[in-house]
Amino acid sequence: MTLLALLCLLYFAVSVLTLTDSSLSSVSTAAAPAASKCTLLNSFQPGFVVQGDYVIGGIFPIHFNLKIPDLNGTYRPEPINCNGHRIDPKAFRWAQTMRLAVEEINQNPVLLQNHTLGYKIFDSCGYPLTGQRAVLSMLNGVSEENSSMCTNASSLLAVIGAFGSSQSIVLSRILQTFRIPMISYASTCACLSDRQKYPTFFRVIPSDDYQVKAFAQLLVYFNWTWVGLLRGDHDYGHFAAKGLLRELQDTKVCVAYQEIIPLLYTRQAGLRIMKVMHSSTAKVVLVFAVEGEMAPFLRDYVTRNITGIQWVAINAWVKASVFSGREYYPYLGGTIGFSIRIGHISRLGDFLQTVNPKRYPDNVLVRELWESLYGCSPFPSSVTQMPPCSGQESLLEQHSAYMNTSSPRFSYNVYKAVYAIAHSLHNLLLCQPGRGPFQNNSCAQRNNIQPWQLQHYLQEVNFHIAGEEVAFDAKGDSVPYYDIINWQRGTEGNIEFVNVGLFDGTKTIGEELLIQKDRIMWAGHQSEVPVSVCSASCLPGSRKAVRLGEPICCFDCVPCDSGKISNQTNSVDCTICPEDFWSNNDRTACIAKKVEYLTFDSLGIALTVMSVVGACFTLAVCGVFFCHRHTAIVRVNNSELSFFILFALTLCFLCSLLFIGKPTYWSCMLRHTAFSIIFSLCISCILGKTLVVLAAFTATRPGHNIMKWLGPKQQRTIIFSCTLVQVVICAAWLIDAPPFPSRNTQYEHSKIIVECSVGSSLAFWCVLGYIGLQACLCFVLAFLARNLPGNFNEAKFITFSMLIFSAVWLAFIPAYISSPGNYADAVESFAILASSFGLLFCLFAPKSYIILLKPEKNTKQHLMGKEKK
Repeated sequence: MTLLALLCLLYFAVSVLTLTDSSLSSVSTAAAPAASKCTLLNSFQPGFVVQGDYVIGGIFPIHFNLKIPDLNGTYRPEPINCNGHRIDPKAFRWAQTMRLAVEEINQNPVLLQNHTLGYKIFDSCGYPLTGQRAVLSMLNGVSEENSSMCTNASSLLAVIGAFGSSQSIVLSRILQTFRIPMISYASTCACLSDRQKYPTFFRVIPSDDYQVKAFAQLLVYFNWTWVGLLRGDHDYGHFAAKGLLRELQDTKVCVAYQEIIPLLYTRQAGLRIMKVMHSSTAKVVLVFAVEGEMAPFLRDYVTRNITGIQWVAINAWVKASVFSGREYYPYLGGTIGFSIRIGHISRLGDFLQTVNPKRYPDNVLVRELWESLYGCSPFPSSVTQMPPCSGQESLLEQHSAYMNTSSPRFSYNVYKAVYAIAHSLHNLLLCQPGRGPFQNNSCAQRNNIQPWQLQHYLQEVNFHIAGEEVAFDAKGDSVPYYDIINWQRGTEGNIEFVNVGLFDGTKTIGEELLIQKDRIMWAGHQSEVPVSVCSASCLPGSRKAVRLGEPICCFDCVPCDSGKISNQTNSVDCTICPEDFWSNNDRTACIAKKVEYLTFDSLGIALTVMSVVGACFTLAVCGVFFCHRHTAIVRVNNSELSFFILFALTLCFLCSLLFIGKPTYWSCMLRHTAFSIIFSLCISCILGKTLVVLAAFTATRPGHNIMKWLGPKQQRTIIFSCTLVQVVICAAWLIDAPPFPSRNTQYEHSKIIVECSVGSSLAFWCVLGYIGLQACLCFVLAFLARNLPGNFNEAKFITFSMLIFSAVWLAFIPAYISSPGNYADAVESFAILASSFGLLFCLFAPKSYIILLKPEKNTKQHLMGKEKK
């Protein structure tokens, strides 16, 4: 028992118990049991003790608000004393539930036949230090008073406790040294699932791993993306907060701040936390702390008159009756959280009625309970200064903190834990020799059962109680179920804990929460879910832009660029529309791009009118010339070439109509080739006429007979040859890379401009270059013939027409290159019309003027300048 003696020494040093000089020597001579005596500074008795064949322990926080002595080491501290501090009726009820369960088991004719359970119940005072003292006292025989020797250990098989995770961590580390299993009814810290650190720990309450998953889903469910986090200054708070942050990593929820409620609470620390809460934009605050830590903090919170906070509570305080008073409702009303599921213990109410000072006159805890419930003392003394009472008063409904058996939660967990030990022990006692689970298929000795042997059966136990399955997984955890509790206003203005939903851990991810939203009352008496966000949601048509140096929940809303959309709220990025689509004005949907081409709109109609008018003028001139074909001016100016030119000009005016309308494969090929061939024909005719004029006046000189080489056949040959060259170029163009319709989306991204691509740019500019070459040749020849004699020298008019023609097409080149789509077609069509009108008016307007308005000048003598004066 040397190890036990060393543990006792540690226990007494930490929990402010003193060691005599003889005890110091006992450590050095631990092998001598007679000398290893520990003298206690004060007696630390169990609350309830019952002898039995097999003894189990129970540790409950029956007292709270424990005053911890100053341990600065400059003077001898006073001993820690639980008695005299506030008693918790709920924890006292949990202890009585353990007693009831043991009594039922001992009376059960089937379970543990011919064997009885005993128990020792200690008060942990809700603090790890005193909890350590309790468990070591539990290990040291039946009671400290009867056995002050650290060498005599009791035959303790299992322990039920503790309440807080911090206490369970300390106690489990002590108990695992002796391989004694421990079943907690309220410790939820995920750290306790580590079998390497806590190999003997079990619990009948779900782990915080499940609770933090439930909290994360709750925050996502109500779209609370900006929350505050408070936690206790202990392992439970640390691991719960760490687990929550881990669960929130893949969600859109951010923690605005994380504050720690000190274990030794001070008003100054509480005010600092409240200042952070008040200044933050987070309106939802989640708390990982136990009731004893929250009580002083919330009392200060109420005095500060802070409202508008939506509290989210853990199971440790979500049903704390200490906060159910009407003074708390304006500040805590609407609180929502998870609580362990309600169970049913049929005999608990009647059993609690039997516990009174009359029946247990020597039990200090029962006396303190009576003083707490009734404000009187069944055993008056100068210390209590309370009025006397009989100790047989009836427990009434107003004592709900103690008598509330309609919805037991932690009491039910204690009940399950006791039965789990009983069933495990029962299975152990049923072991048949030669078929056991231990070495050489042996069974445990009934009169010498070791705690580790019981743990084996505890790990495999599986039974049903009140219709609920009780079992443990490999980590010692149980199946997670939570009720969702909402704090609502009662009929008397107090707070009532209303069940509004369920978290079922057996269901698939995303389907665990079952919430009745219409039954929830929120903070500030609101019926709508409160909003707690760092930034307002970005509406469709915009995207989130995270602010530099801030959490991802804090962002600005940036409108989507043109051509991009977002059709969901809080889009992270905008989606690019497909090639043939564009964003609408709101940037919420992709709509088909507007298809544009030179159509019969105002511009198209204007060009059409100009084309038709030009063609009509040309036909009118042709008609005039045909009617006056025998007159001098028509005959002198080579009527055949004139009709050829008029025919070509008519086609020039009409070919501009090919540039109006939606481009097709055939129209693209036709519009460019027809335009080039027709203009080449027209310029070829003008070139032929220029040569004839130049030759006619040159032939009048002696020795010149050039006209014989420019007869009608030769003229037709010139026109045909010059036009044929253009035809060959166009044929090569169509064969190699013909023009084709294309969809231009680059110039204006919101539109599709359907245009004719020239196919081969070289061929296109060759066509225009050839026409320019013909025009230049005509211009040069006409310029040379400008001073020839005669009243009607057509070379002058050809010169002017070529100047206009050249000016139009030289201006066309930069205008065409810089104009997109339908405007390029309009520029080309306008150039055709302008040059055609220039040729028509320069070449035929003077002749038509003479024919129609000055017929007296339509004579050969006048035209040749030989008219008599």
